[in-house]
Amino acid sequence: MSVLVYTENEGGILKKSALEAASYGRAIADAMQTTLTAVSINGSENEKLAIYGVDAILAIDAEQLNAFNTKAYASAIKQAAQKDSATVIILSSSADSKCIAPVLAIQLNAGYLSNVVALPESITPFQVKRTAFTNKAFSITEITTDIKIIGLSNNAFGLKESSASGAVEAFSPTLDDHHFGVTITAVDKATDKVSIADAEVVVSGGRGLKGPEHWGLIEDLAEVLGAATACSKPVSDMGWRPHGEHVGQTGKPVASNLYIAIGISGAIQHLAGINSSKVKVVINTDPEAPFFKAADYGIVGDAFEVVPQLIEKLKEFKANNA
Repeated sequence: MSVLVYTENEGGILKKSALEAASYGRAIADAMQTTLTAVSINGSENEKLAIYGVDAILAIDAEQLNAFNTKAYASAIKQAAQKDSATVIILSSSADSKCIAPVLAIQLNAGYLSNVVALPESITPFQVKRTAFTNKAFSITEITTDIKIIGLSNNAFGLKESSASGAVEAFSPTLDDHHFGVTITAVDKATDKVSIADAEVVVSGGRGLKGPEHWGLIEDLAEVLGAATACSKPVSDMGWRPHGEHVGQTGKPVASNLYIAIGISGAIQHLAGINSSKVKVVINTDPEAPFFKAADYGIVGDAFEVVPQLIEKLKEFKANNA
């Protein structure tokens, strides 16, 4: 009986969500008085996992897994779980992990809970807190299967260092042709300085910016804050910004520590997709915009006047606290 965490990477470099999942796994392993093992696929900095409490690392080095394939990745993680006799498996809430988890649950006859935001309320029975109703409420849900799979919401637990041995063991799962039903012909990767999925701060713009030529306001504020940039659905539909930056229920979900919406009225689909963010700020000229009802802080004003002043004050603050 052990806890297994799947640690994602991008080009071999561990994602922040992987370190958060490892931190969360360490806490569960301690509560269960057992060990924590990580499974890493084509990772180049596996030794870093020891800092976050991983006792052992099953390192898979397979060229055939260079391109993401749901069925193949699920099979590899399944075999790692079986090798380690894992009864709790933890994944992040990335798009890839959300594809893997249901397939893995079927392969292992396991229960799967997504959108988990806290450590288990109890181990026996195994009950966890998760968001429900598009992040408008919480539920305490029990997993009754022998094997339990948890999808941890991004930025829900944070990074917590807890030194462990982190012994690395080469692991070679059996992957036959039937694991690869999809052929990858090309992969286009976003070149953002900070990815939306891992960002602690997201600065997002809407139609209130009046055109793509004004997007420098969003980028300048994001640069000062070390944030990722995002946009509303109408902005991506009009071609002002790439669809990869569209956040909301029909785009990328956001669970940042701070979400700043500039010139976004707050359609219900947009609010549902960003509702997991801890602090929400809106800047809009319309005091009746729906976003103000969902926001923690709001500024009624013209973005072209407010944002430059905000950038200037933030630069002054950073300079005085350097």
